[in-house]
Amino acid sequence: MTKQEWKNKTVVTEFILLGFGNSPELDSLLFLMFLSIYIVIVTGNIFIIVLTVANQHLHTPMYFFLANLACLEICYSSNILPRMLLSYLGGDRSISLNGCFTQYYFFGCLAAAECYLLAVMSYDRYLAVCKPLHYPSRMSSKLCLQLGAASWISGFLSNSILTFLISNLDFCGPNEIEHFFCDSFPMIKLSCSDTHMTGLVTSLVAGVCSLPPFLLTFSSYLYIIITVMRIPSATGRKKTFSTCSSHLIVVILFYWSILTVYVLPHHDTQISPKKVFSVFYTILTPLVNPLIYSLRNKEVKEALRKQ
Repeated sequence: MTKQEWKNKTVVTEFILLGFGNSPELDSLLFLMFLSIYIVIVTGNIFIIVLTVANQHLHTPMYFFLANLACLEICYSSNILPRMLLSYLGGDRSISLNGCFTQYYFFGCLAAAECYLLAVMSYDRYLAVCKPLHYPSRMSSKLCLQLGAASWISGFLSNSILTFLISNLDFCGPNEIEHFFCDSFPMIKLSCSDTHMTGLVTSLVAGVCSLPPFLLTFSSYLYIIITVMRIPSATGRKKTFSTCSSHLIVVILFYWSILTVYVLPHHDTQISPKKVFSVFYTILTPLVNPLIYSLRNKEVKEALRKQ
């Protein structure tokens, strides 16, 4: 862009999050729906954390990682839903540039941390099912703390460079983001700078943050399934696989929604499939996690009965 062209452009100071359309009747319905979801997410995940801390029988590696996941889900949803609720309540869908960059930073960090944490949880289940005799010595308290910390730290470090690159782009209009939160590619699309390098680095970092954890998770469950299938009795197979079935459901829901968002082609409709499927990994996954782990887990039910 030449200097004269730059002078003729209006520098953007805020973005408009289009969300799911602009209808007063729809806004009221969406506000009530997402408010109910947010309350369930926060209370459900706090319940998991409190129960894990308070009950001595749940002081195991599996529930340590589950408490970390619950904490992450609270942060994850709190980064997106309160801002969305305010826009539906007051009708103001604008967000400052710094506010948008901040929301994207925490979204990217927490999404990457969840990928790493789900991989760690799958590795924990692999050791418990496939290496039961070595499990207590291998999955020590020190290793649990290290793996948990590494998941959080890696997630936050990985997205720092992307946020820095995006925040240094020039935005000169239009300023309407076709999404309900600030994400990298919708923001990059609005920039009037050369975004080739930023888009390339974004794809590279996204691949590094998602592909290795996905492959580790997939490999872990492949070995788990092979081990379970070798158990002679049907009762034994069912009992062994039940220890990791809840986590497998969460993993499938999380990765299925992410892959759907990035595989589906773009549709120029008011509510695109990508935007709908984004709801799954940003809002519905934090919602169903405590429900799945509570309703399908015998140890959690027993811990509740003893309280």
